[in-house]
Amino acid sequence: MRIIVSVGIFILAGLCEIGGGYLVWLWLREAKPWWVGVLGGLILVAYGIVATLQTENFGRVYAAYGGIFIAMAILWGWKVDGIVPDRYDLIGGAIALLGMMIIMFAPRT
Repeated sequence: MRIIVSVGIFILAGLCEIGGGYLVWLWLREAKPWWVGVLGGLILVAYGIVATLQTENFGRVYAAYGGIFIAMAILWGWKVDGIVPDRYDLIGGAIALLGMMIIMFAPRT
């Protein structure tokens, strides 16, 4: 159960970071209204809060989160921007997720 909750928190944090960053991107790069950028900023603040829900220490959480972020960014690019991942994107994402799982869930004494 601990692993499922932890992965869920990572996914929620990833959606906040990528979604918030995307809204800021739209505001600055694609001339969307100012409130789109403000909303993106607020969602990025939510990301910072969501990440604190993890039970591990800061360094381990942020190191492991990198793997989730990589995989989610590949999925976001595919589903939102229409950029189909190639085999190297998929291999790199899988390696990043493996590293994340080792960092977060390896048995420690």
